Amino acid sequence: MSLLALSTQRRRAAAAVVSAALLIPLAAACSSSSKDSGSSDKSASPSGSSSSAPKAAQLTVLAASSLTDVFKAAGAAYEKENPGTHIKFSFAGSQELAAQVKQGAPADALVTADTKTMDGLKADVNDSSVIAKNRLVIATGKGNPKKVEDLKGLTNTSLKVVLAAPEVPVGRYSKQVLDKQHLTVKPVSQEPNVRAVLSKVELGEADAGIVYKTDAASAKGKVDTVDIPDAQNAVASYPAATLKASKNADAATAFVKWLSTPEAQKILADAGFQQP
Repeated sequence: MSLLALSTQRRRAAAAVVSAALLIPLAAACSSSSKDSGSSDKSASPSGSSSSAPKAAQLTVLAASSLTDVFKAAGAAYEKENPGTHIKFSFAGSQELAAQVKQGAPADALVTADTKTMDGLKADVNDSSVIAKNRLVIATGKGNPKKVEDLKGLTNTSLKVVLAAPEVPVGRYSKQVLDKQHLTVKPVSQEPNVRAVLSKVELGEADAGIVYKTDAASAKGKVDTVDIPDAQNAVASYPAATLKASKNADAATAFVKWLSTPEAQKILADAGFQQP
């Protein structure tokens, strides 16, 4: 082989070595890029990634006083079903709750003890739905020492009778049933909510008072009750709605809808509430 041919062969061999050396890191880079891309695609794919947990919702629910006990149970059940959601209840007379809403109190949902109060807040609430009903009973001291037998017995001037104020739903219902029977009762006090009426009777500060059936049941063993016949009674409806100003609209809507589910309705029924 001539010197010229040998030189040419050596140059070609050297060029091949250089080209191979340049290709190795390029191939490695491509391989790494492919792996990274595959890893990224996997995390973005439904099978490779887990959906993010729902954001924790802190809900404030304004509720009528007569829902105090049952809503504590309902709230606990709902939170168990919906981890990350916490419900804070604020209980008061429906008229007080309405005033809070009109004043812009930060809240997410509202449940009143009558449709009249809810209807007066149409500018502040979304569509409402009745979640439960209730009836009135006469609450007396334990053992019914004054022997109250019916609504007419409340007209006895020797009795200390306490009623809710007429602007309170239970006070309005009480007036309705008494007026229907043409009975005049002079209460020793008019209270801001049904729980205050019940408390007066429990403590012996009053001989009798008109409360919801469910409230009297919550004080079983502390007060006695006298039923009011259906023909003389009034039916209280409890509408629930989300507030338009809620900052947790989706979570609030979910809770209000849940109140009409079989599970929630059972909790309400167990507490003595009637089906809507």
